[in-house]
Amino acid sequence: MNSLTTIAAENATMSSREIAELTGKEHRHVMRDIRDMLVQLHGEGGLPRFGHTYRNEQNGQDYPCFNLPKRETLILVSGYNLTMRAKIIDRWQELEAQQQVDARTALSDPSALRTLLLAHIDREIALEGKIEEMRPQVQALERIAISDGSMCITDAAKTLQVQPKSLFSFMRAHSWIYTRQGSSEYIAYQGKLQAGLLEHKTTVVTRSDGSEKTTTQVRVTPKGLTRLAKEFQPVVKAA
Repeated sequence: MNSLTTIAAENATMSSREIAELTGKEHRHVMRDIRDMLVQLHGEGGLPRFGHTYRNEQNGQDYPCFNLPKRETLILVSGYNLTMRAKIIDRWQELEAQQQVDARTALSDPSALRTLLLAHIDREIALEGKIEEMRPQVQALERIAISDGSMCITDAAKTLQVQPKSLFSFMRAHSWIYTRQGSSEYIAYQGKLQAGLLEHKTTVVTRSDGSEKTTTQVRVTPKGLTRLAKEFQPVVKAA
C-alpha cells in the first residue's frame, strides 16, 4: 500500500492555470515564470516535458499550459511572496491527501491501478536508459581513479582518446600547466600540484658529450586524469 501511495504521489501535478488562480497572477505571467525556470533547471528539453494544453470551454480552442510536479511547483513559487507560497503549499497537501485516497480506490479499480503502474514504469524505463547511457563513462572513470602511478601528458591524451595538442592547449588555457620565458619545459601550477592532480618527475639525462642535464616532466596523476575526463570533451570512453 505504501508503494502504491508513493506511485500515486509521483503522478500528482499542479497546472499553471491553478497556480495562477491560487496566487492571483495572470496565467500568461505564470507561464513566463515557468518557462524561465524550466530552461534553467532542465534546458530547452524541460518545456515539452512539462508542457500540456487545455481546452477553453467558451471557444473550444486549445491553449498551452504546464503541469508541474511538486518539486518544480515549489521551486517556482519560492520566488513569490509568503501568502502565495502558503496557498500553493496548502493546495499540495490537499493533493497529496487526495492521492492517498485515490491509491486506496485503485486497489479495487484495475483500470486505475494499471494507469498508475504504467506511468511509474515509463519513468523507471526513462531513468534506466539514462543510467545505461552513462554507465561506460562511469566505469572508465572508476578504472582511472583507482589506477596506480602517473603518466605524461601525451599518454594521458591517449587514455582520454583526444589529440595530445588539444589536451596541451586545454591544460594551458585552464591553468594546469605553463612554460617559463625562454624554456620549452612545461611546469605544473602550484594549485594543481597541491590538489594532487599533477606531479613533477625529475630525471637526469646524459648528453652526447658526457655532461648531464636535469629535466622536469609534468605528469598527470590518476586523480588528475579523472578530473580531466570530466572537464575535457570528449570524455573518457570505455574500452
